[in-house]
Amino acid sequence: MSKAKKVLDEARETQNREIDLVDKGISSFEELPGLLNMTFVTRITLSHNKLKVVPPGIANLINLEIFNISNNHLEELPLSLSSMPKLRILNCSINRLNTLPRGFGAFPVLEVLDLSYNNLNEKILPGNFFMMDSLRALYLGDNDFEFLPPEVKNLKNLQILGLRDNDLLELPREIGELTRIRELHIQNNRLTVLPPEIANLDLLGQKSVMKMEENPWVTAIAEQYLVGISHVLEYIKTEAYRILYNRYISAGKSGNVPPKVDKSKKASRARS
Repeated sequence: MSKAKKVLDEARETQNREIDLVDKGISSFEELPGLLNMTFVTRITLSHNKLKVVPPGIANLINLEIFNISNNHLEELPLSLSSMPKLRILNCSINRLNTLPRGFGAFPVLEVLDLSYNNLNEKILPGNFFMMDSLRALYLGDNDFEFLPPEVKNLKNLQILGLRDNDLLELPREIGELTRIRELHIQNNRLTVLPPEIANLDLLGQKSVMKMEENPWVTAIAEQYLVGISHVLEYIKTEAYRILYNRYISAGKSGNVPPKVDKSKKASRARS
């Protein structure tokens, strides 16, 4: 009997609502007989396996609240995921996702979505991606985003936004409307300026975090950053900075664009 089947059999016997299948060498849901009928399950952890596909039948698990399928070989996800009525936390990080299904933003109660370390960009986001009202944390780090759509402003309850290690050239001014943001991670991109509206956010509180290192900032921002984040946020409120920002944004369409980092050897680019 496989280790995975043993875990499932024991869970059925004891009605265990949390299924731990980490690092079991699983390459297909066919190796998990009966899992999609275990409607009492609230948590499934399938990280560190070799799964390439999540079957649409995952939506049968109407009581599932937490689904961790990080560190697998997934290239796409089923649309049915976004119809799951109780799913609060979805971790699909460290996979090979290069697309998302149309309508993917229809999750009714999703609070945490981790899509970091994949092959995603702004062109493949479905139209309703930013309609997830309940979302509190969105992790998009280590992907291929050059721009963040202005519709991000619709995520009114967002508290954590992770955008590190992308190819971002600028952030939308609308990011300043995310008044509940307490963590903003924008390090290691191609950003030269910040929208002045970021100063509207509470990023200096005791529990707040703003990470912005490893970007080719304009000299004025780089100098303020050497003194501290608080100095950056004060500086971008000034009229002098607004003028500089508008000039850079206008020039950015035709000026020098910082080069992309070569990501061809990323694990998410691998083909098995």
